[in-house]
Formats: sequence, C-alpha cells, structure tokens
Amino acid sequence: MPLTPFETSLYRQLAPFFGQHDFVLIPEKKQFRKVTSTGFLNIILSSSYYGPTTLLDVNFGCRNEQVEQIAQQFLPTLTDFRPDANTILISIGKYKQVNPPRYNIRTEVELDNVCSEIILFFVETGFELIDRSNSLEALDVILNENPGQPCPFIYNQTFRCYKGLTVASLTHSANFLSLIDLYRNQLSQQSQNACEAMNFDRLVTYLQHYSPN
Repeated sequence: MPLTPFETSLYRQLAPFFGQHDFVLIPEKKQFRKVTSTGFLNIILSSSYYGPTTLLDVNFGCRNEQVEQIAQQFLPTLTDFRPDANTILISIGKYKQVNPPRYNIRTEVELDNVCSEIILFFVETGFELIDRSNSLEALDVILNENPGQPCPFIYNQTFRCYKGLTVASLTHSANFLSLIDLYRNQLSQQSQNACEAMNFDRLVTYLQHYSPN
C-alpha cells in the first residue's frame, strides 16, 4: 500500500532521529524497528483520517523472541503476523495517561510540533523504557507483578495470560504454579470458549516439559 502524503511527511521528519538510535524505518509495517539480541524494539505510527483532521497513535514496545516463539503456538494469531507480534506494546497517550490519547493534527505546523513532542518523549523516557523492558526479568515484572489487574503494557488481556505464564516459566518464577490457576480463572471469565481453555492447558503442559536446550 503506497504511503499517504501525511505518512511521507511524518517519516521524513522522524527518520533521521530514530536512525541516529539505530531504528530502521519499515514503511510497509508503519514502524521504526531496532533488532536486538533477544528480539526487537519498535515504534508503530498509526494514522487515521477524518476530513482535514489526522489522528496519530504512537505505540512503542518490544518483542522477546523466546517468549513469542512459545506463546504464538497457542494463540489464534494469523501465521503471517506471528513474526511481527510484540510481547508488550503501549501508546504514548496511554503511558502518559492523557485524554484524548491520540495526537490531533490539522496543519503542517501542528505536525511539526507533534514530531517534536514524539522526539522529546523518546529522549526523556521512551528509549530507556523499552531498552530495559526487553529482558525476561523485566517482562516478568511488567506482566506478572500484579496478575490480578489488567496489564497496561498489553492490549489483549487474554494474550497477557499466555505470555505472562510463558515468561514466568522461562524465569523459573516461584509464582509459576499459582499463576497457572490465576490466569486459567481469568480466561474462564473472559471467554466461555472451550477452545480457549484447551489451548491454555496445552501451553501449561508444554511449559511444564519445556527445556531451552
């Protein structure tokens, strides 16, 4: 799909900055991505158009390859999308708890200002946050520290149960067994689909016998 004029202007302004931090523009995926030893870090820019107004949502997060290689086997993600799945993802607006959470842009000047805001956010907060969130230990805190509450760093709370349990297994968490029961209960409340319970139990069995070597 060809780029819109807005996306062309947006990427032109942001590409030099993200490039200085080793993030490569992947326009067909609408994101900047930095490959790491454990997966990747990324910034996803999603725009929607309403007459003269463009709404821009900026999400940032990371993918831990070890986690996704396991969890995606049991999730209903389309096969073609599995290599691009994030482990955690949150928007700037949601992270900053601002309302409305998306940028509202009508003019070139407003686009310039928004790009400056995005750059400032990543300089002050964003880069450090995703850099330190990519390890299994950090993901265990993010996903499993408050397992009874929704996790703001993942949009699909059903997926959170699968990924949280996978991380707990890989970190040999002392809470692994209790998380099985807690996440199983959450899934039963979120969905009455028998396949969901079956897939989760398949994950549990897999993790109980999993060895990285």
